[in-house]
Amino acid sequence: MYKRFFKPLIDRVLALLLIILFSPVIAIVALLIYIKMGRPVIFTQPRPGKDEKIFNIYKFRTMTDERDSNGELLPDEKRLKGVGKVIRSLSLDELPQLFNVLKGEMSFVGPRPLLIDYLPLYNKEQRKRHQVTPGITGWAQVNGRNAISWQEKFKYDIEYVQKQSFLFDIKILLLTIKKVIKKEGISQQGNATMEKFNGNN
Repeated sequence: MYKRFFKPLIDRVLALLLIILFSPVIAIVALLIYIKMGRPVIFTQPRPGKDEKIFNIYKFRTMTDERDSNGELLPDEKRLKGVGKVIRSLSLDELPQLFNVLKGEMSFVGPRPLLIDYLPLYNKEQRKRHQVTPGITGWAQVNGRNAISWQEKFKYDIEYVQKQSFLFDIKILLLTIKKVIKKEGISQQGNATMEKFNGNN
């Protein structure tokens, strides 16, 4: 009953309330990005959701469009600086995902929606992460976020799918607040965020 009815209802009501509450912050962050980096202010990208249904995730843009002499984008760590780096460190780039939650495409808690490119790379066990609605935060995020390996991340995702409950979600939300305050696990050593998943071989 919680998974099918109460969780989606709580998600949407809470998302609407937070959008209203944080509207001044959302407006200020959008303005800063526009002034410092220009358009687009919002970064959108297709991601697989529940049952691998594709949706567009929304995030505030945090990286510049700086390119090398060959016209190729510079590495992420060189394009993540200034205002974008501050926004990322405070997790403010995630605020637009409240609209994904309002639309029912995401939940507050669940496995993070990853790149479509990864879909063919999952094994049978890892694919179970798509049995539930993806989340803004999740069990893997509070256990290391981008600082843990892909195998550890998938292990926590599957554990969440198996143990999902109201009290478990509350625990994850409280731990997320602690992580955001301490700014833990934002990046993996040697990378601006997390290295790409290249399969299980």
